[in-house]
Amino acid sequence: VYKPVMTVGGLCYTSGHLPFLPNGDLMKGCVGDAVDQQHGYDAARQAGLAMLSTLKGHLGDLDKVKRVVKLFGMVYCTSEFTQQPAVINGCSELMKAVFGDDAGVGTRSAVGVASLPLGVSVEIEGIFELV
Repeated sequence: VYKPVMTVGGLCYTSGHLPFLPNGDLMKGCVGDAVDQQHGYDAARQAGLAMLSTLKGHLGDLDKVKRVVKLFGMVYCTSEFTQQPAVINGCSELMKAVFGDDAGVGTRSAVGVASLPLGVSVEIEGIFELV
C-alpha cells in the first residue's frame, strides 16, 4: 500500500522505482554474482527512466521539475561488491543529461543490499524540487 509519487509543498517524492525494460521485463540479478557492474549501471538507468515516466505522468511535464534534490539507490549485490556508486551513476548520469549539469545533480546515497523485490538488480527513489 503506497503511492508511486507524492507532492508535498514544493517537493515531489518518488517511491522506489525498478528497472523495467521497454517490453515490461525487469532487469534482475545479483551484481557481482549473476550479473556484472555494467548490467547494474544499465539497470539503474532503466530505473531512472521509469522514475521520469512517473514524474511526467504525475506533473504533466518534466519542465515542472526545478532540480534533483536527492537520489537513494539500492543495489542487490554480493557482500564483496563495493562499486555501488558506479552502478547508481546509471541513474545519476541520466538525470544530469535530462535536467542539466547543475539542476540534474543532487545529493545521493548508494548502498548494497542482500535482496530486492522480485530479484531486481537495483531500486531507486528520488526527491525533486518543483518550479
